[in-house]
Amino acid sequence: MAKIISIANQKGGVGKTTTAINLSASIAAAENRTLLIDIDPQANSTSGLGYSGENKSVYEVLVGTETIQDCIISTYMPFLDLLPSTINLVGAEVELVNVDVREFVLKKAIQAVHDKYDYIFIDCPPSLNMLTLNSLTASNSVLIPVQCEYFALEGLGQLLNTINIVKKHFNESLSIEGVVLTMFDTRLRLSHQVADEVRKYFGNKVFETMIQRNVRLSEAPSHAKPVILYDAISVGAQNYIGLASELMKRNLVESTQKDNSNEQ
Repeated sequence: MAKIISIANQKGGVGKTTTAINLSASIAAAENRTLLIDIDPQANSTSGLGYSGENKSVYEVLVGTETIQDCIISTYMPFLDLLPSTINLVGAEVELVNVDVREFVLKKAIQAVHDKYDYIFIDCPPSLNMLTLNSLTASNSVLIPVQCEYFALEGLGQLLNTINIVKKHFNESLSIEGVVLTMFDTRLRLSHQVADEVRKYFGNKVFETMIQRNVRLSEAPSHAKPVILYDAISVGAQNYIGLASELMKRNLVESTQKDNSNEQ
């Protein structure tokens, strides 16, 4: 049964889509059956893996004209599938207005493929709208990318408030998977200060692995590849392999603890 993780931050430019693509690819490279759902109308995760808006997409799934199974694409990476996005998603929010329990549309759709994957990642839009609400309602947890720059913590309070609202009304088991520090520059005192602030705020929820500023990481999307296929020995690739390893270890520990508590 899949662990469903939304990658969310209402602030744009924090490395959310970069994390969605490269974390999914790194998890898949470890031979975990992985699905990346792109629910951002900008469709950057879709284009970053080399697909265009011509495919059937998550839009058709949300409005009920196609099943999720018919819209999922097998990518050129073994173990990695994609549910692509399209600009049509901009109108999905209006079309969902009159749908009963509209916050649960994505969750219901995912149930049809839940057992097919080990991990399902959802790349959310950089706003707290109905698409993000659907993603959080469908998820077990939220992974929050935070950039190591001056306004890093700006808006995080609102995201945490939204997570609490979702927990209260739609998904009581939703948790924070962790916080990943992105765009870290070892040369800048500011990066270290921001990292310290975030750790003070979130404690052990912050992943030890930090994503450093890296040219290869920026170049990879223009070649429609995750960085581990574009340049596997680059700093960016090694960072995301480290993050994937840390996330998998955390989930293995959680799974073991859950099994032990069930036995008792």
